[in-house]
Amino acid sequence: MSHVIGIDGGTESLRAFVFDLAGHPVASCATPYSTTFPEPGWAEQDPSDWWAALGASVSGAMAQAGLSAKDVLALCVDTTCCSVVALDVAGKALCPAMIWMDVRAAVEADAIAESGDPALRINSAGAGPVSAEWMLPKALWLKRNRPDVFAAAAKVGEYQDYLNFHLTGVWAASLNNMAVRWHHQPDHGGLPGSLMEAVGLGDLAGKWPQRICTPGEVIEGLTDAAARHLGLKSGIPVVQGGADAFIAMIGMGVLQAGEMSLITGSSHLQLGVCDREIHGPGIWGTYSNAVYPGKCIIEGGQTSTGSVVNWFKRNFAEKIGFDELNKVAQALPPGAEGLLVLDHFQGNRTPYTDPFSRGAITGLSLKHEPAHIFRAIIEGICMGTRLIVDNFGEAFQIRRLVVAGGATNSPLWLRIHADTLGVPLELTEVPDAPALGCAVLAAFGAGEYKNVEAGIDAMVRVSDTIEPNPANTAAYDGIFNRYRELYSAMKAVREVSQ
Repeated sequence: MSHVIGIDGGTESLRAFVFDLAGHPVASCATPYSTTFPEPGWAEQDPSDWWAALGASVSGAMAQAGLSAKDVLALCVDTTCCSVVALDVAGKALCPAMIWMDVRAAVEADAIAESGDPALRINSAGAGPVSAEWMLPKALWLKRNRPDVFAAAAKVGEYQDYLNFHLTGVWAASLNNMAVRWHHQPDHGGLPGSLMEAVGLGDLAGKWPQRICTPGEVIEGLTDAAARHLGLKSGIPVVQGGADAFIAMIGMGVLQAGEMSLITGSSHLQLGVCDREIHGPGIWGTYSNAVYPGKCIIEGGQTSTGSVVNWFKRNFAEKIGFDELNKVAQALPPGAEGLLVLDHFQGNRTPYTDPFSRGAITGLSLKHEPAHIFRAIIEGICMGTRLIVDNFGEAFQIRRLVVAGGATNSPLWLRIHADTLGVPLELTEVPDAPALGCAVLAAFGAGEYKNVEAGIDAMVRVSDTIEPNPANTAAYDGIFNRYRELYSAMKAVREVSQ
């Protein structure tokens, strides 16, 4: 009875899953923790809560599975990205962690962007943005505003690094996190030394982990203390993971060039595999070796997607169930009888990278009912996804698309995604893609599979495919041309009002 454990450290809880070597989830357990918001734009968590949640979730999942410690071969962790911690030599937090959604470092982000350093080429070919969420702005904020903490910190890293340090005693970073959010470029000089020096962070390099592990690489064996905390066997391999959405690509079986994962929820994330570097306006990445050796990852994202649907339902259709909205909306034709929605309710991440853009519902008439608006919102979100994919250009052409997350609960949403993109959508058996991705990496790290690809072949399976309707795709082509013009029109109105 050989099993592996995939651990997903999220924003609200840490979840541990026990998988067999065929990728079947045997048991899971989630432990919540709290986030505090002491100032506008701040979002903090106590790293000791992460460690407590890890112990509770792993031991809980093992008890549910009815397994003993000898049945587990290895474990792997993914976490939220850019949840930054400052630690003493022993790994104790010197202050609360600034989690990913903390944007207090906006001034520092601007300073980094204004440096014009070549390391910034990674996003939009140097045009930016630099997000206040990322590692360097947060570290710079810490140095400017809490110099005592920064000076005392022996280690500065992420949620990922904190857990792995306490699991193994080794201070190591994931190449995944570093490549996608630390401006580390393995094929172009590695650490962004000149950028760090330019903004006064030259001493940060000595606090960062000196060992960088690729996803799937064994960091070290589980320490005796960590084994007691988790209820596992001392010495089993702790395998490097990375940022949750990127590790989800593995759990979705997105591996080859031209394949893309569409991760849906309150927001959308588009992550594709490329066989070469691509840099250009509105493109985040590409990130070389960030998930798979020798391959690049291209990134796009929509800030508000499922959150817009929930906003509409909460405020304007509270008494109508989602099943009824989906049923009535499905009977409507593409275009929702003249409605067109711009999905920028919280700004635009890509391809415009405009935080001041706002949403719009246009074409309203007295005929329109809640189901029309519901469908039009989903169509606007789906056309926003198509805009991102089109912006990638001929250097990345989708040949396979796998979807996970909240949109998979709506057949209508899936259908419109397939129709607007004109490509089939695949769903996989295990919806918890980040945890399954960790399980694949753990199995590979334990030597059960010769490489990650073999692990994916054995543990990830497609459960359903939604084929596009050619007639609907043709109809959406015309609607998409109107959608592309809506941003410029709304921006012009905004500029006049200013």
